[in-house]
Amino acid sequence: MAAKVFFSVSMSLDGFIAPESPDELMGQQWMELQRWVFRQRFFRENLKLGEGGEEGRDNDIVRETFERTGASVMGKRMFDAGEGAWPEDPPFHTPVFVVTHEEREPWERQGGTTFFFVNDGIESALDQAREAAGENDVRIAGGGETIVQYLNAALIDEFHVALSPVLFGSGIRLFDGVHAGEVALDLVRAEPSPSTTHLHYTVHRR
Repeated sequence: MAAKVFFSVSMSLDGFIAPESPDELMGQQWMELQRWVFRQRFFRENLKLGEGGEEGRDNDIVRETFERTGASVMGKRMFDAGEGAWPEDPPFHTPVFVVTHEEREPWERQGGTTFFFVNDGIESALDQAREAAGENDVRIAGGGETIVQYLNAALIDEFHVALSPVLFGSGIRLFDGVHAGEVALDLVRAEPSPSTTHLHYTVHRR
């Protein structure tokens, strides 16, 4: 099968995936949004957060998402928010292509993560990520604006949303600015768990 381009995010019940201000990342609302994933054994081991953690379908989904990803693409806002927060061994362990207007040399980190800065558009970033990923899939890591750019360009094959039982009220909406009349979705499966509901979709043009 051909490699896929996908995204996988946690979303509040009212449609938000992050607070408005990067300063609020790791705050109470964001931690409630991501609570389900921080509990998983694979996530804890990958970020070296210590032993223990839950095992089950939630943990399997976290592990499967990581294992299918051969390269990631993210926007500059997401990179800026994470640059000072990620450990020396970031959680990606793959090449990461940052869509930006900034010219910057690659930033190599521990564990196989190298950030490459692409300033000639989203398609160029994806082409480079596909080449780096080989037979594996490419994950559009975020943030919301970057995901929507790829959706509107018909470059997303499928996605997974973990619908968390939390309300934000404001922040970064996942589908803000999407060309809804041009994007059609098919629900592949829905998997409820005690902590979240996993929704898996494929994407095609109307």
